[in-house]
Amino acid sequence: MVTASVEHDRETLLAQGWAALPARYRPPAYTPSLIEAQRWCQELTETHYENFHVASWFLPARLRTHFHAVYSYCRVADDLGDEVGDAAQSLALLDWWQGQLERCYRGEATHPVFVALLPTIRACDIPIEPFADLLRAFRQDQTITRFASIEDVLAYCRYSANPVGRLVLYVAGHRDAERFRLADATCTALQLANFWQDVRVDYEKGRIYLPEADMARFKVTEAMLGEGIAAGRASAAVRTLLRYEVGYARVLFRSGLPLLALVDRDLAVDLDLFSRGGLEILGAIERQQCDVLRGRPAISKARKATLLLRALAGKHLPFARLRGMRA
Repeated sequence: MVTASVEHDRETLLAQGWAALPARYRPPAYTPSLIEAQRWCQELTETHYENFHVASWFLPARLRTHFHAVYSYCRVADDLGDEVGDAAQSLALLDWWQGQLERCYRGEATHPVFVALLPTIRACDIPIEPFADLLRAFRQDQTITRFASIEDVLAYCRYSANPVGRLVLYVAGHRDAERFRLADATCTALQLANFWQDVRVDYEKGRIYLPEADMARFKVTEAMLGEGIAAGRASAAVRTLLRYEVGYARVLFRSGLPLLALVDRDLAVDLDLFSRGGLEILGAIERQQCDVLRGRPAISKARKATLLLRALAGKHLPFARLRGMRA
């Protein structure tokens, strides 16, 4: 009787959670064919976010289907954790997604993402850990909203961001410790850039990723963040803190740049575009005098066009010269 009641509660949470998300995310009425599943993933990849669609132009054609499947897994999982608005519902959905992941590794999954992902897992020999690590981070988001130190933030990035870079390397045929280390630096830097860009957005969701130790060092309190948002202007102390965090993220970006010389040209240009994009986010924060409370710093269309043109130019330059453009 208790088991039946628990299962009923679980099904109720799942139904409520799916209702809060795009209809196409929901479990299908039938298991799609591989072609249908791959088309599903391609459509999601090319319509969900402009930045990934632009970057996907540079992906090696032979790997594009694999990247669509990996991106779709990450995108849906992230939305299950971040776009529902109810922690219990999100946790139920993430448990369901974990079950599909485990079934996928047994060749039994039914959701289009996992139908498309199975050939990628087999062809690229990808272990389950990076996929499962992402779900650990998204579960953590439901219960942990503050971080005592930068080490705690970096530990979170170990699960929320770094698995994505490792998945990219697996798909590209790389699985050595040095490339993983460099990819981790880049992915963590991207995550930090997004955190510092979204301080206001995250605060309004009840989350603060700024380390408490750094806030104390610069004499910033949670109340000051709320007051700055209400006033539409960050205090000098908040801006000084953000300037420090931006500098830390920039150092991480630069430490990961040697990865670009260790992958083939097509993938290097794609990774370069993402790194430049992350650095541009940091630049946008600085151009706003590090006031991330009056509005979300954004990259202008002109700057995006410049990044794209540089990537296009880089794709057609001799690789030795391309490597010289990294700084």
